[in-house]
Amino acid sequence: AKNGMVVSSNKIASEVGVAILKKGGNAIDASVATAFALAVTHPTAGNIGGGGFLVFMDSTGTTTTFDFREKAPLKAPADMFLDADGELQSGTNLFGSESTNNHIGLKSVGVPGTVAGLYLAHQKHGVLPWPDLVQPAIDLAKNGFELPWSLARAGAYFEANSPVPFLQNYFKNQDGVMTQFGEVWRQPELAKTLIEIRDHGHDGFYKGIVAQEIARFMKDNGGLISLEDLQRYTAVERKPIKGTFKSYDIYSMAPPSSGGVALIEMMNLMEQASLDSLEFNSKAYVHLLAEVMRRAFADRAEHMGDPDFNLDTPIAKLTSKEFARQRFENIDMSKASVSDSTKFGQIYDGSSTTHFSVADKDG
Repeated sequence: AKNGMVVSSNKIASEVGVAILKKGGNAIDASVATAFALAVTHPTAGNIGGGGFLVFMDSTGTTTTFDFREKAPLKAPADMFLDADGELQSGTNLFGSESTNNHIGLKSVGVPGTVAGLYLAHQKHGVLPWPDLVQPAIDLAKNGFELPWSLARAGAYFEANSPVPFLQNYFKNQDGVMTQFGEVWRQPELAKTLIEIRDHGHDGFYKGIVAQEIARFMKDNGGLISLEDLQRYTAVERKPIKGTFKSYDIYSMAPPSSGGVALIEMMNLMEQASLDSLEFNSKAYVHLLAEVMRRAFADRAEHMGDPDFNLDTPIAKLTSKEFARQRFENIDMSKASVSDSTKFGQIYDGSSTTHFSVADKDG
């Protein structure tokens, strides 16, 4: 692509981002518009109730990052998922139904960061007016789009299983009938929220009627997020983490994301291998990749944490070439290593997340 590119998990959202580039927007503008469009077209992962990270390089090669991950509510104690004996207890779903883990239910919900992060990135580096970037998502929510199979299936699940009346009815049309695969699905309530964000920016989500509704729902149903939590939320601009792979520079997200550190460690390990002698996707190549990833994820589980609380994360060590040389020495190309979860802790990664990339005409 000569003049830019948008790659996301949803064609409609990607086209929204491309349209912003054609209007003269830069990569930040297109990212903001794509993210809000994903909140409409891919709500399972792209949404305004979650958080994320953004890595940005401008036309001069200067790189920065924005951290807008969710934060724990002020009322969240460190032991809230432990029983009287200090053991992990079974979780509870919304309205008290028992759950098999503590990742489900209002107590597990963090203070959302998406809107704050996108707004901060736009304030720092955007060129088009903020309302122009939110409006396409409003139009999609108001006018609707053809319901894909995955969302039609989700709608059927929510209708049958959700204890929340709003979610039971969320996929129904104005006549109260479930929208079916291929039919136009509209989200008027989401449109109202997006209008508040369009008209009031950051404060349209963290203050006013949207914030009041979030706090009310949390209070009524055993959640922990308060108006104060929402009003105090701030996104953070952070220095990126940097590494190299042969002649290439790597810029990525620093903690609290573990992805950048893990990526650079993996690439340092791959750099130790004789890749020219390994056929791509051969058994030997896949074995090597698995062993490299196994070590990076073990180090992630042992060392990585939120820098606001974990002040001694050995980032320089984990991303150093020397550390990679030491870790590479115990890779056995004839057999797999053992992943010891008792030593490195349980690694939990949910399936509901999304990634997308945007490049403008300046690269």
